This record gives sequence, C-alpha cells and structure tokens, in this order.
Amino acid sequence: MTDLRDHAAEIHEQFAEKVDGLTVEEIEERLDTLVNEYRVPLDEATRSVESTYLEKAGMDREELGGRGGNETVEVGTIDQDEQWIDVRAKVVDLWEPRSESIAQVGLLGDESGTVKFVAFETSELPELEEGKVYALGNVVTDEYEGRYSVKLNRTTSITELDEEIEVGDNATEVTGALVDIQSGSGLIKRCPEEDCTRVLQNGRCSEHGEVEGEFDLRIKGVLDDGDSIHEVIFGEEATEGLTGISLAEAKEMAMDALDTTVVADEMRGTVLGRYYRVTGPEFGRYVLADEVEELAGPVDAEATLIRARSI
Repeated sequence: MTDLRDHAAEIHEQFAEKVDGLTVEEIEERLDTLVNEYRVPLDEATRSVESTYLEKAGMDREELGGRGGNETVEVGTIDQDEQWIDVRAKVVDLWEPRSESIAQVGLLGDESGTVKFVAFETSELPELEEGKVYALGNVVTDEYEGRYSVKLNRTTSITELDEEIEVGDNATEVTGALVDIQSGSGLIKRCPEEDCTRVLQNGRCSEHGEVEGEFDLRIKGVLDDGDSIHEVIFGEEATEGLTGISLAEAKEMAMDALDTTVVADEMRGTVLGRYYRVTGPEFGRYVLADEVEELAGPVDAEATLIRARSI
C-alpha cells in the first residue's frame, strides 16, 4: 500500500492546483482499484489515472514530462484482452442489459468497425446516448470466443465530442477447406463468474482462479483456400450446425468415455476436408463465424493441410 500511497501523492502534486477538491485518498482509491481489482501493473495504472486527471485539468501529456498514456485505438483493430486503451467512437446501438449489475450495454463504432461495450452499475458513470460520439479514456478490453469488447469502469473518462463518425463494417468473408481443428475445440468449460467467459485451463480461470465451470461448444478451425489460410472460430450454435452435435449430446459423449477429447475427435471426423464459406467480423487473427455455408463436396484434408502449412 505504501507504493500506492507514494504514487498517489506524486499524482496529487501534479494536479492539485488544476483539479478542484482533488485528494490523495481519491487518487489512491483509483490506483487500488486498478492494481488490486483489475490486476493492472502499477506503472500502467499510474498512467491511466494520470490520463483521467489530464482531461479534467485541461492539460496535455507533455506537461507531465512526456510520459506516455493509453494508446488511442480504433475499435476494429482491438486484438488483445485485458489492455487499457482510449477510444473515440459513436454509440451505434444500445440494448437492455440482462444483469442488474450492468448499467448499459451496446455497440460502439468508428471507421474501422464496431465493438460491444459494457458499463457497470458500480462504476456510476454518466449514461451514453445513442447516436452521439464520445472520447472514452481508460477502458479495458475483453475477449470471448475471439470476439472483443470493451468494459467501462470507475476510472473511465467520458467526453462528448461535437463531431460525426462514419462507422465502418469489419465483417469479412472467407472460403476454403476446413483442414485443421485446433487445440481448445470441442467440449470446453468457461468461467461461470458474472461477465467472465474465459475458457478454463485445468479447471482454472486466469482471473478468478479455480472454479466449477460451465460447458460450452466451439471449434477453432483453419480454412485453406489454396493461396492462404484463415483461422475461424465457430461458437456453440455454428458448431452444432456444422457437426450435428448438440451441447447435451457432447456432454453425454464425454461422460460415457470419461474424456472430453472424444468430442473434438468426433467433430474432426465429421467436418475435416469439407469446403465452407464463412461470413463474420474479423478480430485479430480470427474470423468469427456468424454465417456458415457448406459448398462443394469433401476434399483431401491431409493433402490440403500439408499445402497450407507450407505457405
């Protein structure tokens, strides 16, 4: 706690004259939230808190000696989770939250595409309005089945902008033979904690530790079109449509065999070597399968995979 107090005192010294009523205790609480609740490294947490007060003080980063703050990122290029970033985006859509702990949920967009956002009740942030453009500072990225989102939290700064943003479409279409099903496919378990959907590794969530987990289906596949390969994630609905195996059937298969890997093995025998057209948003290295169409008949999966790996 001493380190947090020292950093809070330094930040207070920088902004006390510019931000009315600012206290060391307030700054220390923000740092404590980032470091101990969100597990952000102290240096990065310090930069995030500084960014919050920069906007309130009407200062720029150079006035703090040139230390770098959060990177302003286009929403369609987000490809890592647990990253603290700033965005400038339009509120494209809002919908009703499914949990009482969530204040707002919707879609943000800029020229690069769109991304889901979530704001929590405990953050006590002003509400965003559909159709308006905002600069959002100190949002944290999250990932589910290759689909990225941003979470607004107590440290997030919200500034309405008097400008217009033309929202782009980050959907893409890929076609090819399904030549490989990667590790982490089949019957998997996800963290059951509210608003956490991370896949468990040996019964552990990277954020919440050892948990019971909830079953889910997915395929992390590789499509080869003869010239290049595309990594695609099929969620539960797409996986069932692709393989004919429901979540209930997958759990029964695993229970009979006392082994969850039999599900992925069964899927490989069903879909490898078949040709598909997949349409969906592209996030990082993955295309998320929103629409799947099977095309021509089966191909030689082994020969195609050898060729794909040689590219």
